[in-house]
Amino acid sequence: MKYDEIIATVQQLTGLPDRAAAARATAAVLQTLGERLPAGLATHVAAQLPPELATPVREAAHQAEEHGLAHASGERFSLAVFAGRVAARAGTSDDGGILESAAVLEVLDAALAPELMDKIAAVLPHDIAELLPSRRAAATD
Repeated sequence: MKYDEIIATVQQLTGLPDRAAAARATAAVLQTLGERLPAGLATHVAAQLPPELATPVREAAHQAEEHGLAHASGERFSLAVFAGRVAARAGTSDDGGILESAAVLEVLDAALAPELMDKIAAVLPHDIAELLPSRRAAATD
C-alpha cells in the first residue's frame, strides 16, 4: 500500500477530521509498535512500509537498542501503556489511542505480508493482540 492510501484508510476507520490527524495517529501507533516489537522484527516491518511510515518504526527500534533495552524481545508493556503512549503522541485520549491503534493495525494487516503479521501477532501480549483484526487476534489465543 502507498502512503496516501494508508493514511486515507486510517482516517476513514477512525473518523478523524483530517489527513494530518490520521498521519499523526499512524506515526504514533507505528512508533509505539516499534518500541514493543523485537528490533529485528521492527526492521522487517519498516522495510515493508512506505518511507514516511518506516521512519517512526526504525527510530523506535534504534532508540531501544541505544538504551540497551532487550532487542530480542522488545520493550515490555501492557495495552494501557501502549494506548497511553499512542494517545500522548497523537494528542488524543487513551480511548482514542485504542481506537487509533486498532485502525492502524487493521491497515497494517492489509499492507504487510501475512507471514509478517503472523510474527507480530505472535510476539504481542494478549491484551495488545486483541487490537489486531479478529483472525489475527484469534491466532494468538
